[in-house]
Amino acid sequence: MAAQHKVYRFRMEPTKTHAVFLGRMAGARRFIWNWALRRWKDYHAEHGKSISLAQLSAELTALKQQPETAWLNEIDSQALQQALKGLYGAFVNFFEKRARHPRFKSRKRDRARFRIPQRVKIQDGKVSVPKVGQVRIRQSQPVEGTTKSATFRRDARGHWFVTLTVCFELPDGPLLPPAADKVAGIDLGLIDFATLSDGSDPIKAPKFYRKGQRKLRTAQKALSRRKKGSKRKAKARGKVARIHQKIANQRCDFLHKLTTKLVHDHDGICIEDLNVKGLARTKLAKSFSDASMGEFRRQLEYKSLWNRKHLVVIGRFFPSSKLCNVCGALNDHLTLSDREWDCGCRAHHRRDFLAACNIRDEGLRILAVGQTERLNAQGASVRPGTSGRLASN
Repeated sequence: MAAQHKVYRFRMEPTKTHAVFLGRMAGARRFIWNWALRRWKDYHAEHGKSISLAQLSAELTALKQQPETAWLNEIDSQALQQALKGLYGAFVNFFEKRARHPRFKSRKRDRARFRIPQRVKIQDGKVSVPKVGQVRIRQSQPVEGTTKSATFRRDARGHWFVTLTVCFELPDGPLLPPAADKVAGIDLGLIDFATLSDGSDPIKAPKFYRKGQRKLRTAQKALSRRKKGSKRKAKARGKVARIHQKIANQRCDFLHKLTTKLVHDHDGICIEDLNVKGLARTKLAKSFSDASMGEFRRQLEYKSLWNRKHLVVIGRFFPSSKLCNVCGALNDHLTLSDREWDCGCRAHHRRDFLAACNIRDEGLRILAVGQTERLNAQGASVRPGTSGRLASN
């Protein structure tokens, strides 16, 4: 059995008393982060090296005994220890050049959050939070597996959420080869978000950000006119946050429903390895970010793994739109504006549907171990032999 991790996220419905205690837990985390960061800098200035995590933990225990910081005893001890581990991880990322130097956290700018690795349980539609109590949640699905950690976070609108990391077991062993008629190729785009090789109607790009951009622009203009520090500015900031949250929720709902349906309806899915980061730097960056193609692939990967389905990722240099799937000829003169084209063998192709069919055929070839490379009209290989990979492995 192979261990896997699954994440559940539920919105909390705390009472006023619960909300005060949750805010105090988040404030204590921020206080310990700033205290540990200051202690880290002072120790490095005095000794020329970093203070160890064990010494910081011991000093935290002594800090809780001091009269002016005795209020830390009212906070869950594991939440405070996780703040130290979070700072230590931030320094590790900094030294390995994956992030910038850790900074002090501001009460106004830092989002309220804290993490507890143990003793958080979900039961009867409530989450048990140490030092806080039983808090009602909007539990949309049962939690299956062993809970490993819980993170509590308040969003820009003031809503609290709990995120649970759960460990569960997947059966070992190779996946059975899928039937050819249960394998689908998917071509992604900005006009049609997804075109499938099974001939079904293309899935139009929802463009949630583009549709909500007018309301967002109006709200942001109103926010910029408000006086800094005023209640009206805080109210305007909340309105902007609500619009952003609605766009994010719409996009998340669309992607989850689509990927779940695709995995449920097919035994194998073939997609292209798109350079999402590179596409996000082009003049169409806003449209590519709105489409969330990287998140679409991420969801397909873990849902295929959990459901024991095949996911084949085709190399990004595979000429899916230029390759005739009838005679194998390669159309090197095809441009992005050409949505349809005719081959010399008299075959008429719709660009996106052709790409989806070629992606499916290439995925089937990769799944069929030992099959020879596809050749073009001149008898030469159309791509290197290692352009694809099997994500289900």
